Amino acid sequence: MTRPITLFTGQWTDLNFEEVCKKANNIGFDGLEIACWGKHLNIKKALTDNSYLISIKEVLENYNLKCWALSNHLAGQCVGALYDKRIDNFVPQEVKGNPIKIKEWAIQEMKLTSEVARIMGCKIITGFTGSPIWNFFYSFPQTGENIVEEGFKNIVDLWTPIFDEFDKNGIKFALEVHPTEIAFDFYTTKRLIEKFDYRNTLGINFDPSHLLWQGIYPHLFIREFSEHIYHVHMKDIGIHLNGKEGILGSHLSFGNVRRGWNFRSLGHGDVDFENIIRELNDIKYNGPLSIEWEDNGMDRDYGLKQSYDFAKKINFNPSTVAFDSTMGN
Repeated sequence: MTRPITLFTGQWTDLNFEEVCKKANNIGFDGLEIACWGKHLNIKKALTDNSYLISIKEVLENYNLKCWALSNHLAGQCVGALYDKRIDNFVPQEVKGNPIKIKEWAIQEMKLTSEVARIMGCKIITGFTGSPIWNFFYSFPQTGENIVEEGFKNIVDLWTPIFDEFDKNGIKFALEVHPTEIAFDFYTTKRLIEKFDYRNTLGINFDPSHLLWQGIYPHLFIREFSEHIYHVHMKDIGIHLNGKEGILGSHLSFGNVRRGWNFRSLGHGDVDFENIIRELNDIKYNGPLSIEWEDNGMDRDYGLKQSYDFAKKINFNPSTVAFDSTMGN
């Protein structure tokens, strides 16, 4: 049941696609989780230029890489999030500053991504949903249950037609449970799954780094949502609360050593990956372990190689025999 180790290209979109493929091949990666932005995969071009996807597939093949999942986190965020000027960083020039046009673009982009995934031979799209109620996460001014309920209903209304298109293309959506999403912790994830009536289209892109700083044990998240784990991100986090530093980040940028926590290269943080692998073995997860490298305190090429080596080492299979099976007569 050896799981493939892949590279999420979202943090490498400043490099052209072939350069990333070459880098991944040199290190030993089995494949990529391809980001649908930057210089890696343009959804509109993929559906209008017959040669475009052919060239992407050829580059993957030339570097002995496969693709099990596409990522469209940025467009997905724009579907459900309330508009603010930061959203303009994620959208085409022609819709910037127009909340209605941005939402229309994002919904269509996610639908089209499922078509590209089908053509690419992928079964999973990872991403975000956005949230119209994230700014109410701290209940002052008071946040009534009616506000929260309306927010979840809004997400269901927005994403149901997107998921209908996913179903037509045989694609599942793996939501990364994450701050600023409608599902950001245990109970919001449970609520979202229930609101979609356990629709099989919706699952989870498990990423322990977003859970640990909230006080959630990531391996127990796998246990509780075992049927919904569709994809796995490998990302570490270092937590260092010393009495002055808080978990809300103090408006300090990632990498600032005064933050209460920072993302780390694999093996340099506090995530218990051994328990995570044991839980993944227990649920018989055999999909990719996709390394999402985010560590502003370490050279990224050095960190990526170290992260790959760590993931390779920790990616053990379950035993095929009981240790005490030879003790009987």
